[in-house]
Amino acid sequence: MDKGFETLAIHAGQEADRETGAVVPPIYATSTYKQDGVGGLRSGYEYSRSANPTRTALEECLAALEGGVRGLAFASGLAAEDTLLRTVCRPGDHVLIPADAYGGTYRLFAKVLANWGVAYDPVPLGDAAAVRAAVRPETKVIWVETPTNPLLGIADITALAEVARDAGALLVVDNTFASPYLQQPLALGADVVVHSTTKYIGGHSDVVGGALIVSDPELGERLAYHQNAMGAVAGPFDAWLTLRGAKTLAVRMERHCDNAERVVELLSAHPRVTRVLYPGLPDHPGHETAAKQMRRFGGMVAFQVAGGEEEAVAVCGRTEIFTLAESLGGVESLIEHPGRMTHASAAGSPLEVPSDLVRLSVGIESIDDLLADLSRALG
Repeated sequence: MDKGFETLAIHAGQEADRETGAVVPPIYATSTYKQDGVGGLRSGYEYSRSANPTRTALEECLAALEGGVRGLAFASGLAAEDTLLRTVCRPGDHVLIPADAYGGTYRLFAKVLANWGVAYDPVPLGDAAAVRAAVRPETKVIWVETPTNPLLGIADITALAEVARDAGALLVVDNTFASPYLQQPLALGADVVVHSTTKYIGGHSDVVGGALIVSDPELGERLAYHQNAMGAVAGPFDAWLTLRGAKTLAVRMERHCDNAERVVELLSAHPRVTRVLYPGLPDHPGHETAAKQMRRFGGMVAFQVAGGEEEAVAVCGRTEIFTLAESLGGVESLIEHPGRMTHASAAGSPLEVPSDLVRLSVGIESIDDLLADLSRALG
């Protein structure tokens, strides 16, 4: 029987403990496991870098939520990205990345993988023809964020999957902003889904983690080998916290979306806001695509302010409920200046973000309090 998303979030990979009946998976705080004779492994566990029952529960849950055949949990989103890229790329290969990629992803390509001989080009992912034109014979990966961080650009996953197939490349989708509740890239043709589970999946700003989910078992085996060989795995406490957060993902995402839509209404009508970036707006260039491939439009909002960079920074400093902090996707609302914070590594590059840009991660607080806070900050 097919199960609904909310049911999978609570039960996938999380059967009651056979010995005690505990309904919550235990935290297996162990590095190693007793063997019944040399090579006699109990349920396949020998060393917790290779596998740990708490991490297994999380990985099975994430695979179910994304509709994949295998999930792999890592110590951070960037650890997941690095493991994936060093598994599928070799020196001399080429990758297409978003023209407004997350600053950490850009830094990984520009400062780490480029030194390893992997070339990359930024491309506007909302233009499938431009992506096709940018493909080279050496292109092994088309790396997608949709929505993008921080400009909330939208890419048509189905169209880009066709481009990737024709090029013999993998389509990798960073689904962090949308979460598996709002968007399921594997069903739309992607080969790999990437998450910073720190964000919406964990949902409480109390854990750092990452994940890969794949649709191909053979690729899953290759990634699992490199996960073990490279070792940047999620620890059992982090896996347990992330799994706990995933249980409420659906209900949290509904509230994030409700609140974000009200925030967008306020910003769109405010005289000191020059532009609002949100895929739920009918005039957003990716609105129709987002409506087609997303359940709702998410909890992330960006906007530009009159007065330039100084005023954008000042707005970030005047809020009281919106906390000035990096990251996103937690229950609390956050505000930041991407140019000086999360995307500072892209300064001076083709991926540099506007200096008057403010990014909001809209939380699940009382909406009237959030609106009042933003109104005061904008003046």
